[in-house]
Amino acid sequence: MRGPTRPTTGRGRLLLVLLLVAAVTVFTATVPLLRDWFDLRVYYGTVHTWVHHGGRIYDYRVPGTEYGFTYPPFAAVGMLPMALVGLHLAIAASLLLNLAALAFVLRILAGPGWRRWGWYRWALALCGLALFEPLRDTFSFGQVNLILLALVLADCCLLRSGRGRWAGIGTGLAAAVKLTPALFILMLLIGRRWRAAGVATAVALAATGLAAWADPRASRFYWTQALWDTGRVGRLDYVSNQSLQGVLARLGHPDKPLWAILVLLTLAVWAWRTRKAVAAGDWTAAFALTGLAACLVSPITWVHHLVWVLPSFVLLARAGHPRIAGTLYAVMCTSVVWLWFDDASGIDGFLGSNIYTWITLGLLLGLPVGQSRPARSPLSRTARVTAPAPSTANPVTRAVSHQSAPSPGAVAAAIGTVLGPGRGRGLGRRPSSEPTGSTRPAASKPQSSS
Repeated sequence: MRGPTRPTTGRGRLLLVLLLVAAVTVFTATVPLLRDWFDLRVYYGTVHTWVHHGGRIYDYRVPGTEYGFTYPPFAAVGMLPMALVGLHLAIAASLLLNLAALAFVLRILAGPGWRRWGWYRWALALCGLALFEPLRDTFSFGQVNLILLALVLADCCLLRSGRGRWAGIGTGLAAAVKLTPALFILMLLIGRRWRAAGVATAVALAATGLAAWADPRASRFYWTQALWDTGRVGRLDYVSNQSLQGVLARLGHPDKPLWAILVLLTLAVWAWRTRKAVAAGDWTAAFALTGLAACLVSPITWVHHLVWVLPSFVLLARAGHPRIAGTLYAVMCTSVVWLWFDDASGIDGFLGSNIYTWITLGLLLGLPVGQSRPARSPLSRTARVTAPAPSTANPVTRAVSHQSAPSPGAVAAAIGTVLGPGRGRGLGRRPSSEPTGSTRPAASKPQSSS
């Protein structure tokens, strides 16, 4: 049986893209995941209270809520420019910064041959990205995770290209803003990139020291009290928490010894697979595995933190598994975990409410590594130069036309299609008052996102 007709003309491709844009617009207008820049309001209020009213960083609460600042003090120092502008300008700046970070991430993951994919495949990819729940939440919360991903992947690009003497700066800055990226410093140690690990550590310590100089009292409070109080961030059993700790909490077993055992096992698997990746020179896989492990072992991993899995989908598609990558990606576009918002009990609750965790764990266990030198693409420069000119009697369809028409999971699979295989080295409902929730009525103890 023949598959759906594929657009082979510019007009047909433009029509398909316009239809997908309309579908994405309808989806985002009806699925209840618009967050009203809640986290950005936390950042903005914290900085303005600190600078203009002499308030303490960790005492601020968004009016009418219990939500306040949960990052290390250096994050507040980095957000100081918001003290000079109004809220609407801060929101606009957040959107632009996140768009720039996303473009940078895609450029790194696509590799040196990114221009050859053309407008059509990039348009399909952007439609797919607009559906990805962690990305939607990152933009609509005004979150910083995408910027941190860009900083870390900048180091990946440096290591992959042989310019490792500058690597570590991005990782160090990311670790000073949020603690989760500190795992990438351990990854550099596993890869025996001592200089990069030293640079990252020095940058993180220098940034932390700068924050301590700017506000010694806030730094002392964070490192001695706030850091150890997960209750400041949110409820562990909340369905948005897609970490191993979240799974245990929803099972009614949030005890720390069991969680510590699972964390150690996860880190052991991560270290073994990461060592294998760096031994093959596959730094993109090493960074992807580290992002997955960080999401799993963190006590709280809200859905928007899962932008760290994006490199894994690209690598999975590039390794010859685009259908698997597209299917898993499509699941993470559906917001399916919110079906168990009220009740995560039973076998369906165990499987469904944790499905993003299962995807992350499956990628950590099964992501192909050592794929640093994939076969050259048929669209490579050499192939284009040496291939015979197409006959006018039997024209050759350009490779870009092989993009399939819409089908279940097709938009999601476009992410893998547009970014792989690569050349060179490896690579109408109301918004919720629940910051990390859906448009269901707010829980009695709504959760803050971090």
